[in-house]
Amino acid sequence: MWLKALELRDFRNYESLQLFDLSPRVNIFVGQNAQGKTNVIESVLMLAVAKSHRTNRDAEMIRFGGETALLQGMVERDNRTYKLDLHLLQKGKKSRVNGVEKRKMSDFVGHLNVVLFAPEDLQLIKGGPQTRRRFLDVEIGQVSPQYLYNLSQYQKVLLQRNTLLKEIAKKEKTEELLSIWDEQLCVYGAKVLQKRFEFVDKLEGFARDIHSRISGGKELLSFRYVNSFDWTEGQDAADRFFQTLQSKRRLDILRGTTSVGPHRDDLEVRIDEREVHTYGSQGQQRTASLSMKLAEIELIKAEVGEYPVLLLDDVLSELDSERQLHLVESMGERVQTLITTTSTYGLEQFMQEEAHVYRVDHGAMSREG
Repeated sequence: MWLKALELRDFRNYESLQLFDLSPRVNIFVGQNAQGKTNVIESVLMLAVAKSHRTNRDAEMIRFGGETALLQGMVERDNRTYKLDLHLLQKGKKSRVNGVEKRKMSDFVGHLNVVLFAPEDLQLIKGGPQTRRRFLDVEIGQVSPQYLYNLSQYQKVLLQRNTLLKEIAKKEKTEELLSIWDEQLCVYGAKVLQKRFEFVDKLEGFARDIHSRISGGKELLSFRYVNSFDWTEGQDAADRFFQTLQSKRRLDILRGTTSVGPHRDDLEVRIDEREVHTYGSQGQQRTASLSMKLAEIELIKAEVGEYPVLLLDDVLSELDSERQLHLVESMGERVQTLITTTSTYGLEQFMQEEAHVYRVDHGAMSREG
């Protein structure tokens, strides 16, 4: 699949942007910092997953002084063309696919698949559990609309349960009401948990092979999904979750928050059975992060039958020449790539004949050559 065209109106610092000639191979956006390069990457990510990697508030992406923002993309996949429209409002957003409005955002997500690699992704290993949970949610959501629905329902029920816990602590509500939310939380939580387990198992297979190549076969990469209520495959996940919630009820009421569930889980990354977050060198942490990102590309291909679009947001300068080489080899002739950079110096390996280079300056863009 590839993004054929991109159009933005009142998005970030772009009053109007039209790119109708994107290359199916390599597109390089060059400019100084704060000119709007990352905004392009962000807009493509929004068209793919309806979420930004920079903010949780849609209104922040509307151009200053504007009321709404419009993002449009033309995607070629499965020998068909899809027109994607995402309309950002001050509160919420609306989406269309080929002119047909989608009532649920989970019905919009998945028409365009992307893998984003930004400097903060090098924190995938070094960062906290929330970083890795978000990684799982975004990537699984691209290939499983049902997962997005279950996750959304889980988060809604979790919010209701936490509100009730605080009200019980204040003697405003009775404890018996918790059972209603507990049952729903366990149903959706079990589905989220099981899908994450399945995804991590598949991702490990691809990442292990990639990491072995990067490390010259000297290191073995492995993953372990750490769930907060000690569920193991073969058990009834919803039942196990429910039992643990009951045992933690007094603690939850005291703290006013739910102490166990997928929102507390983590993904443990290991090299030679040693946890990389704690014991890995900076080089090992970066290599493990790169291996996970490259594994995403192969996993999405296996799931949907086509390679996703690769977004490299000012990340090349963060990688040494050896890791850059592995990135180029993974792209090959198969993956459309959008790259942002402050200079094309050192990008010779990316500057193939089909590469398009765009100069970005204060929200204005022109193609070079």
